[in-house]
Amino acid sequence: MTILAWTIIILLFIAAFAGLVYPIIPAVVCIFAGFIVYGLFFNFGDLPWWFWLIEILLTVLIFGADAISNWISVKKFGGTNAGVWGSTIGLLIGPFVIPFAGILLGPFIGAVVAEWIVSRKDFLTSCKIGFGSLIGFLTSVVTKGIIQVIMIVIFVIAV
Repeated sequence: MTILAWTIIILLFIAAFAGLVYPIIPAVVCIFAGFIVYGLFFNFGDLPWWFWLIEILLTVLIFGADAISNWISVKKFGGTNAGVWGSTIGLLIGPFVIPFAGILLGPFIGAVVAEWIVSRKDFLTSCKIGFGSLIGFLTSVVTKGIIQVIMIVIFVIAV
């Protein structure tokens, strides 16, 4: 049973990293599911209160990093809230419409279309804002990846 438990935990952690680039996979939920699997197979008492406190704070940080990174990047490149929403929608839809490349093209195209059509900016400016949304997405992926590694290291230390 020990091998089965650790296999499930490791697979959930791997799925969490896949969720960084494929937003349909709830990355943080996978990490927490790994913690729950550990508690069910072994003992929740092995995971002290400080572990749960730090993990919850890091989870809040992940959600904040995702939203703030996109917002800052779009705004820095001259975008509006329409660009932020377009980028977010493109991120969610892109991988399904354009397999593989959609994860990168989705936020870009979403921001460009939103700024061009909704905010009525010229096409070149809209493309610049779309590039900003892509930078925001990539920054977010790196930031969330680092936080997820920290969450797993804290888990290993607590266990």
